[in-house]
Amino acid sequence: MRSVVTGLGACLPKRIVSNDDLAKMLDTSDEWIIQRTGIRQRHIAGEHEPTSVLGLRAAEAALADAGLTSAEIDLIIVATATPDYTFPSVATQIQAGLGMTHGAAFDVQAVCSGFVFAIATADKFLLSGSHKRALVIGAETFSKLLDWTDRSTCVLFGDGAGAIVLEAREATGTVADRGVLTTQLRSDGRHREKLYVDGGPSTTQTTGHLRMAGREVFRHAVGMVNDIVNASFSATGITGADLDWFVPHQANRRIIEASADKLGIAREKVVITVDLHGNTSAASIPLALATARDDGRIKQGDLVMIEAMGGGFTWASALIRW
Repeated sequence: MRSVVTGLGACLPKRIVSNDDLAKMLDTSDEWIIQRTGIRQRHIAGEHEPTSVLGLRAAEAALADAGLTSAEIDLIIVATATPDYTFPSVATQIQAGLGMTHGAAFDVQAVCSGFVFAIATADKFLLSGSHKRALVIGAETFSKLLDWTDRSTCVLFGDGAGAIVLEAREATGTVADRGVLTTQLRSDGRHREKLYVDGGPSTTQTTGHLRMAGREVFRHAVGMVNDIVNASFSATGITGADLDWFVPHQANRRIIEASADKLGIAREKVVITVDLHGNTSAASIPLALATARDDGRIKQGDLVMIEAMGGGFTWASALIRW
């Protein structure tokens, strides 16, 4: 059995904030931001666009793309670090929004790696035979966690959501199969202070703000990406030259290009949307997938590598035959 992608959808808030817009409120500039990050703009959620609403819109788009109704889904997993509430989960809110009263719905939290962790989790459910079809959603409103006076962090992030439908299908057990071929997950909690939010229910009873030691994160990122991508190569016998598309977490253009170069992946195979969306954490990979599929780059049968690194640290990859 393989978990095959049968639907894909995305949602971005209406409001777009450019670098020039930020320069009016911060000591920064369009040139400074582009040079260091590759980001030109980001979408920012409005008052009536919480994480669950963005996730629901993306889920509805993915279901429509798959030609399915919510009655045919029996599992919803949402990757998010920015839930509407401490509880209930965003997943159950989306479940209700879809009119579902069956199946299971829950959130996973691995920050920017969350979408890959969610794919790996759904894949295990589907391969076990306990569930047939899953909605896997990455949805974030990181703008709600930002200190808008801190130019080192607030220029980096944006809001959005993306979703895929995974379906268990019979396969041959070779890398020629459509579907998830391998997933690789890692974490190391010793790095908490390099990327974290300084609040929470059991510590400060507040939401807190995102804090990041940017140089330290950059220093670890390329090595961690190489680790999990090479692990996927080893598990399948695939090489960088065999990939059709490399769709990384969209955090920083310099990290993306350095990682691709080190892995021997041609830059023309790298999907980059960080310039348009900024870092949307768990939403960044499905948003990038949707962009590349919709513009005709990713096609059925293509070999696609996704990977991410997030706070914790967490890092993860998945190799998917589209």
